[in-house]
Amino acid sequence: MRQLKITQQITKRESKSLEKYLQEVSREGMITADEEVELAQKIKDGDDYALNKLVRANLRFVISVAKQYQNTGLTLEDLINEGNLGLIEAAKRYDHTKGFKFISYAVWWIRQSILKAAADNSRTIRLPHNRLGEIQKINKASSEFEQTMEREPTDEELSELLDMDLEKVQNSRKMSKKQASLDAPMANDDDNNSLISVIESDGTPAPNDSLIHESLSTDIERTLSYLKGMEAEVIRLFYGLSGRKEMTLEEIGNHFGLTRERIRQIKERGLRRMRRLSRTNNLQTYL
Repeated sequence: MRQLKITQQITKRESKSLEKYLQEVSREGMITADEEVELAQKIKDGDDYALNKLVRANLRFVISVAKQYQNTGLTLEDLINEGNLGLIEAAKRYDHTKGFKFISYAVWWIRQSILKAAADNSRTIRLPHNRLGEIQKINKASSEFEQTMEREPTDEELSELLDMDLEKVQNSRKMSKKQASLDAPMANDDDNNSLISVIESDGTPAPNDSLIHESLSTDIERTLSYLKGMEAEVIRLFYGLSGRKEMTLEEIGNHFGLTRERIRQIKERGLRRMRRLSRTNNLQTYL
C-alpha cells in the first residue's frame, strides 16, 4: 500500500491535476429521469456503453460526497477516486424498479467506498480504531445535518443527535480539524489560494448538491410516511423537514402539550423505525 503522507499543504502539481479533472467533469452532460431508467435497463443486459454513460453523468456527485470526508486523512483526489469506484458498483447494482433515483442509491455506495479507504489508511496515521470510527460517525452526522438544516451543527447538537458525550464530540472534532483541510493554503502559491477556491472558481463550477438534496428529501419523506402516530411529525419538526420550521424538543413538546422527554422518546422511536426501514430502501447512510 502506498505510504500516506500527511501534510497541511497541497502542491501546485496536485491542484492542477485536480482542477483539470474538475473541469472535465463539469462538462459532462446531465441525464433525464427517463434516460436514467433506459440506461439502467441496458446495464442489466450487459451494455458497457450504458454503464459508462450513467457513471460519467454522475461523477460530479462523487465530488460533492468526497468533499465531506476531507478530514479523514486522504487527499481529495484519493477520496474522489475511491468514490468513483463506489459509483461504478452502484451503477452495476441499481434497480430502477425500486422507485428511487439512481443518485439516492449511489450515494450509499460512494460513501462506503470512501469510508473503507479511510479506515484502511487509518493504520498509517496511527489513529486509535475507536477514535477513527467516532470521527467518521461525527463527520457523517455533521454533513447530513448541514444538508438538511443548511448550516453547520454545534457540538451540543451533535452530542444530542448521536447520543454521544459532549466532551467526546468536542475532542473528536478537534482531532479531525488537525487533518488536511480544503481551506489550507497550497504550497508555493503566491496568491495564497486554497484548494476550495480552485474548485469553486469560475472555470470549475461547484457540484450541484441541490439535486442530491432534492432526491434525498423525496426518499426520506417516503420513509416518514411509514411511521406511526406522531413519530413522523415530531421528526419533521425537529429537523425542519418538509417545509416545517426547525424546533427544539421543548418547543415541540409545548406544541403538542407533552413533556420534552416524551417528545425525545417519540423522536428516537421514529428514528429507530426509519433505520429498520432504511435497510430495504437505501437510506442507511443518512440514518
